[in-house]
Amino acid sequence: MTVSSVIDGETLALKDGREVRLLGILAPAAPPNWDGPEPWPFGVRAREALSDMVLGAPVNLRFDARKVDRHGHALAQVFTDGERPPTWVQEALVASGLARVAAQPDLAACLERLLAAEQKARQARRGIWRSLTYQVRPADDARSLGYRRHSYELVEGWVHGIGEGKSRVYINFAEDWRQDFTVVVKRKRLPVLEAAGLDLMRLPGRRIRVRGWIEWWNGPMIEITHPQEIEVLGAPLDAD
Repeated sequence: MTVSSVIDGETLALKDGREVRLLGILAPAAPPNWDGPEPWPFGVRAREALSDMVLGAPVNLRFDARKVDRHGHALAQVFTDGERPPTWVQEALVASGLARVAAQPDLAACLERLLAAEQKARQARRGIWRSLTYQVRPADDARSLGYRRHSYELVEGWVHGIGEGKSRVYINFAEDWRQDFTVVVKRKRLPVLEAAGLDLMRLPGRRIRVRGWIEWWNGPMIEITHPQEIEVLGAPLDAD
């Protein structure tokens, strides 16, 4: 399979006519308030980096449980396949700070390794991690998070408590759950989290980092489907 064109920082086209979405990552896109006359710089850099790796080159695709998205794109991990040593394209983009890790429901393969690469890129302030646009957001600033609806964010803070509803569990970051930032987990997803050793009832008093799309439901919220979308950071507040 040979790449005929690169559409953007996370999508490429093959000579056989298929379009492939790079599974497990999200390329940088212009924020909602961007009104500059030129294309979003980080988006341009991501597309250029992807083009340098794959344009005109043969690639191998590795699929997960679901092979196609709702737009008809093939969903795959992409590896270069030429005379040079193969490159895992997703990992290379994340490691250079030109993509973030982004899980999709029921598609979790390879996320741990990608998260490790992202952590190193963030600590080294490579690529997007040098920009305030992509900083990790504080969970206690619900007002600011509310302005970021429909954007993909990393949010970090201390868990205040866990709320339980008939079909959902809520991770709250303040006493007033009607206005605070909240993480939502559908009950049908709990077995997946528990199988990975993530017990939500043990999160109060812990500092966590979550990732996902900011939406609005009694305040800003992120719905998670994977244990990899929650990172538990450090010891609980009452630890010795």
